Amino acid sequence: MKAPLDQLGPKVARMYDYYLGGKDNYVADRAAAEKVIEVMPASQEGARANRAFLMRAVRHLVAEAGITQFLDLGAGLPTQNNVHEVALSLNPDARVVYVDWDPVVCSHSRALLRTPDSVGVIEADLRDADAILRHETTRALLDFDRPIAVMMVSILHFVSGSDDPQGIVGRYRDATAPGSHLVVSHLTGDLMAKARPEETERAKEIYRRTATPVHLRTHEEIGDLFKGHELVDPGLVWLTDWRPDDPVPDGPAVVRLGEGRGGTAEEAPGYGGRIPAYAGVGRKL
Repeated sequence: MKAPLDQLGPKVARMYDYYLGGKDNYVADRAAAEKVIEVMPASQEGARANRAFLMRAVRHLVAEAGITQFLDLGAGLPTQNNVHEVALSLNPDARVVYVDWDPVVCSHSRALLRTPDSVGVIEADLRDADAILRHETTRALLDFDRPIAVMMVSILHFVSGSDDPQGIVGRYRDATAPGSHLVVSHLTGDLMAKARPEETERAKEIYRRTATPVHLRTHEEIGDLFKGHELVDPGLVWLTDWRPDDPVPDGPAVVRLGEGRGGTAEEAPGYGGRIPAYAGVGRKL
């Protein structure tokens, strides 16, 4: 399935670019993003925290897990500190395939990229796993006999339950070799729907006007996406708690989830300064 042809309306990838301070967005994207920020001021901070998680995850995969191949689904615009920039800075042999359903995003991405031998861009819907896995660009750049990192960063909350997100993730898992990794960050209602239900509903309404409405999931539901994978330390945790560059301060606002971390989302006193999203990296068994 391709993105709708109405490119004048707001699109999530370009809204995200705006959150990150990029310039590859349109008036409609900026207007929609500003409405979200007005309702939920932490949205821009959350986008930047999500990009920081992506950078930390890629550094771990290349430097510690020895991964050199990346399939980035729902990648958006490669504007700042994207997968290929981080991976290639650590290993010049790294290879990255970006996938997005927005034709304008893909066109911009191809224009921005300067390493065609290392990086490819596919216009496709991540739900169409077979088409992506068989695509000539995928097969030219990625060797499926060796481990691959499948990146689903801040994208699965745009996939509805009726589309079977677990099944989608499973198709990519089954196509990759043992030792491959899955990287996920995902918005949750565990904090914000309880602490600020009216704001949450207003933000969701704004996203409903885009081609990709938001579907919030619980810690347990997001954990189920890692079936067939072993979560690497520290498990499935709050976005900013996944191997932070700076120590996370102790205190009542800190909630860490996952094996050996203690606590549950219900124990969190409101937002507590948290970005309402979970993040984790799993290794295929």
